[in-house]
Amino acid sequence: MIEMKVMGIALDTRTGSPIVVLHDLENRKALPIWIGSAEASAIIRKIEKLSVARPMTHDLIISIIDKAGYTLDRIEINDVEKETYYATLFLTKGDEVLEIDSRPSDAIAVAMRADAPIFVTANVLMNGSVSTDSARDEEEAEEFKEFIQSIKPSDFEKLIDKHRESDQ
Repeated sequence: MIEMKVMGIALDTRTGSPIVVLHDLENRKALPIWIGSAEASAIIRKIEKLSVARPMTHDLIISIIDKAGYTLDRIEINDVEKETYYATLFLTKGDEVLEIDSRPSDAIAVAMRADAPIFVTANVLMNGSVSTDSARDEEEAEEFKEFIQSIKPSDFEKLIDKHRESDQ
């Protein structure tokens, strides 16, 4: 397992879809995961420390976990099949451990609210992008490296402004 942090949210320039970008603690590896707009908005709200008048879904989940006496110990992004990622939330209460299946985007949004670590299996990092064309893989890997290296905070401003407007 490799511990990762949220680098930020970006937009896929081809599709306009949001992407959550995770990076390892040494900033040597990055993992992009395409996610939905609602989850992107929840992650952005946490990154930007924005508050809302009423609890949003991920805040509600944390409240339920707390009220039930559990702690979110960690999340794991532990599998990828045909470009679909799988995650697990690990809830603890004393010696009891509950494993809850989750979409990675929801697991990340919940983990950020609980200050719980995010772990990714080596298998997911190695197989994060699936393609049958090795020449295209090399080209896409190089494009992605350039994309990651070029990300600046200002790149997120349009997306943040868009989600602020949709939350009002």
